[in-house]
Amino acid sequence: MRTLVAASVGNAVEWYDWTVYATFSIYFATQIFPSDNPTAAFLGTFTTYALAFFFRPLGGMILGRYADTHGRKKAMMLTILLMAGGSFIIAILPTFDAVGWLAPILLLLARIGQGMSLGGEVSNASAYLAEIAPKDRRGRYSSFFYISTGSAVLIASLFGAFLSATLSDDALNSWGWRIPFVIGGLLGLVGLWLRRSMSETEQFEANKGTAERVQNPLMQTLKHYPKQVAQLIAFTLLSTLCYYAFFSAITPYAVNSREADDTQTFVALSIATALFVALQYPFGALSDKFGRKPQMLVWSAAIALLIVPLSWLIGPGFWNMLIVFSVGLGFYAMLTSIAPAIMSELFPTHLRGLGIGAWYNLTVAMFGGTAPLVITWLADRGQGDLFFWYVAIAAVIAFVGILTLKETKGKVLD
Repeated sequence: MRTLVAASVGNAVEWYDWTVYATFSIYFATQIFPSDNPTAAFLGTFTTYALAFFFRPLGGMILGRYADTHGRKKAMMLTILLMAGGSFIIAILPTFDAVGWLAPILLLLARIGQGMSLGGEVSNASAYLAEIAPKDRRGRYSSFFYISTGSAVLIASLFGAFLSATLSDDALNSWGWRIPFVIGGLLGLVGLWLRRSMSETEQFEANKGTAERVQNPLMQTLKHYPKQVAQLIAFTLLSTLCYYAFFSAITPYAVNSREADDTQTFVALSIATALFVALQYPFGALSDKFGRKPQMLVWSAAIALLIVPLSWLIGPGFWNMLIVFSVGLGFYAMLTSIAPAIMSELFPTHLRGLGIGAWYNLTVAMFGGTAPLVITWLADRGQGDLFFWYVAIAAVIAFVGILTLKETKGKVLD
């Protein structure tokens, strides 16, 4: 249990730090970039946020390979150290007025480190949870990944609401925005301390020599496991669109394009996020009993059929937004609860960290990082509804890909 908590808490810290940047960027943009042009400052801040996405595949490949050859534990300690270090750097960043363009350069370097960290964390924590789990309880163990992720996103959002309610805009803009980054860095040190006591997985120890002898490991995943790579990309395509649609893109779209009340929208999302977290363990347990594949098919089919009708409800009214978020995130929990297990069951141990790290993060960078941009671009042209058809098409692709999966419930990992 201590090991499970250490892995999960570390993952929570990673996602807390990632979410805090998006939440508080509106306050520090004109501190780090020239304040005489707020629009350009916000653009620079959000561009820095987007660039971090494209370092996730690099982090996934480098840290995934490191985990395959040097151990899950060492890699997971390195990822949380990178994330915590990035948070501390952002917390103490000098302003643009003090050091000029050195400030945004330092911000970019910190975010590159955090992007690489998150790319490695997803693959390594997924592999670790799957490898320490008994074969008949792997779904339950995997559910802790998104229990921690959802909790971190919720805490970061609530912390943002708390600071905005207790501090003035001037205080937030001048120094208040630094507080959550300091806390994120401190939590990272706590997570690092917890991870020191984790034991290495037996799977890694038994396959370390094989991993070290592999030449061109990324090409090996394509040469020997092309079907698994395609399957991972197919369901990750829909997964990442679901994540960034419900947790990121729909909120500004509802407020800016559908005249929804921002407070009601945030409250509805918070309630739905709590539901999302609560459903993780039950769905993980169901997959151990009835299988992964049926659960994934229900998720992808439900999104394909319901995402467009749900989009018709986006707009004014608390209950409308609560239904949109709760239904969408409720079905999404069917996948997230078992995602680490599914991804880990696709690849053998000597390629698991790299296989997940490279192809998962590449898909996320291409489709998740661009989701807010796509819906904003379409909304500006009065065609915001097309985004939900885009998600529905992705759901059909995921459904077809999932049909080709073999059932892996109770599988002994290779």
